[in-house]
Amino acid sequence: MVRPIIHDVLFLGRKSADADASDLQTAQDLLDTLRAHAEDCVGLAANMIGVSKRIIAFVDGMEHTVMLNPEIIRQSDPYKTEEGCLSLSGVRQTTRYRTIKVRYQNMQLQTRLKTYTGYTAQIIQHEVDHCSGVLI
Repeated sequence: MVRPIIHDVLFLGRKSADADASDLQTAQDLLDTLRAHAEDCVGLAANMIGVSKRIIAFVDGMEHTVMLNPEIIRQSDPYKTEEGCLSLSGVRQTTRYRTIKVRYQNMQLQTRLKTYTGYTAQIIQHEVDHCSGVLI
């Protein structure tokens, strides 16, 4: 189900709770909402659709990926960049890392580790920040 995008910075500024099996429908809704905004969005966090759970969805090349409880466990090669956000107006400067290693659960609740680089790593960092209540 496609859900409306939340713009309330007080809500978005709260830390999200860990996700579990009862949140799989939210994960699917997040994917549906990301696909519906494909023209202007490459990543979403669950709080952006009104659910304070640690779930993100993002475009990874030609695929859409969902992560439950993502945690960046390693990062390297910092750089400055500008980002926009579907929940906020304008563009802001931030520091990101070119390479990150993420521990997360997939839609089958299996724990995975994966290294990401470049733009995909940047998207994941932005969405993980959302899960922690950090807005650019």
